[in-house]
Amino acid sequence: MEIAQSMPGATITFPMLGDGFAIGPSNTYSLWGLELHWYGAIIALGFLLAYLYVNRRSKAFGLTQDNIIDMLLCAVPAAVVGSRLYYVVFNYALFRGDFWSIFKIWEGGLAIYGVVIGAVLAVWIYCRVKKLPIGPFLDIGGLGLLIGQTIGRWANFINREAFGGETDIFCRMGLTDASGNTVYVHPTFLYESVWNLLGLLLLHLFSKSGKRRYDGQLFVMYLAWYGFGRIFIEGLRTDSLYLFGTGLRVSQLLAGISCFAALVFLAINGSIPHDPDKLLMNTAAAEGMEAAAPEEEKD
Repeated sequence: MEIAQSMPGATITFPMLGDGFAIGPSNTYSLWGLELHWYGAIIALGFLLAYLYVNRRSKAFGLTQDNIIDMLLCAVPAAVVGSRLYYVVFNYALFRGDFWSIFKIWEGGLAIYGVVIGAVLAVWIYCRVKKLPIGPFLDIGGLGLLIGQTIGRWANFINREAFGGETDIFCRMGLTDASGNTVYVHPTFLYESVWNLLGLLLLHLFSKSGKRRYDGQLFVMYLAWYGFGRIFIEGLRTDSLYLFGTGLRVSQLLAGISCFAALVFLAINGSIPHDPDKLLMNTAAAEGMEAAAPEEEKD
């Protein structure tokens, strides 16, 4: 049986939760007379939680709250544009003849690798202009991305999209259309959300362990972790973007390349001595102590 890439309006069941569990959440909700999409609300929630986290932990990376706000003002618009462009470029057939549909991001069609590429490019430009090291921004940004990805995948759940092929696995998800036909599929959005949450917990603990040896290390670890999981999860999906008519899944290919490159980078840097005092959080702390020292001590 051929499975559609999305089944909006389908009733959702999870056999592992019992026969009585069945939900059919609406894709939209009303607020002050406006009809809004849950997809956008969930993405916004992910962004808000990510902001609260990175803002709270900015000092641990040698950054100020102003740095965080400036970074987000640059990175967020670039991430949205990058995610949509990535999706449109590799799925152009859906938009041919309907140019304005390209801008209807509330209907879905955002790609996480486009988010990463757009955000990293914007942060790189920001750091070049401000003459700031990019490593700490990428480190804390990677943690923020994991929060956003963990929450954001539930937007796919509401839209009944980003699921996998048919399966009888214990955690399968049932989708029942208006005709009463049910198909059981891999809930790949759930797999990825759980994988991202686990990665967030591990990298959060690592960032607080005092074992971070150089700026940028956490972000490279993020690339390795996310890429490794995405290699397998992407292979299950029915809505993959393919490389211009080939049989290669774009995100799976990028996941493999980024994971391999990140592991090589980590291995090489693991054999190179790094001075922890050169971490921005330590140099900023040292400069702050020097600035606060009494004049006679400075002499």
